[in-house]
Amino acid sequence: MREITAAHLQERIENGEKLTIFDVREDHEVAEGTIPGAIHIRLGDLEHRHTEIQPAGELFFVCRGGRRSLKACEWLLSNDYTGLVNVAGGMTAWKELR
Repeated sequence: MREITAAHLQERIENGEKLTIFDVREDHEVAEGTIPGAIHIRLGDLEHRHTEIQPAGELFFVCRGGRRSLKACEWLLSNDYTGLVNVAGGMTAWKELR
């Protein structure tokens, strides 16, 4: 598991890379905006929905500030997922880029 800054993630998106991004925030948080193309799976639902995550390549996880997405990465790592990338600073950092 590793971390990436919101700025580096944005750069990769702008360069046309096809990235798999998961937003683990609550519904009301996602309603305020998310990274385009992100898949919404609340952290609390991850244990029951993790089979929806195709373990291929890098898998990016974002939340509001980076803690819940880190927990998601840690849980998935303990369940043998690889290629996990936590977005440091989460949506707070992402919104600061706008």
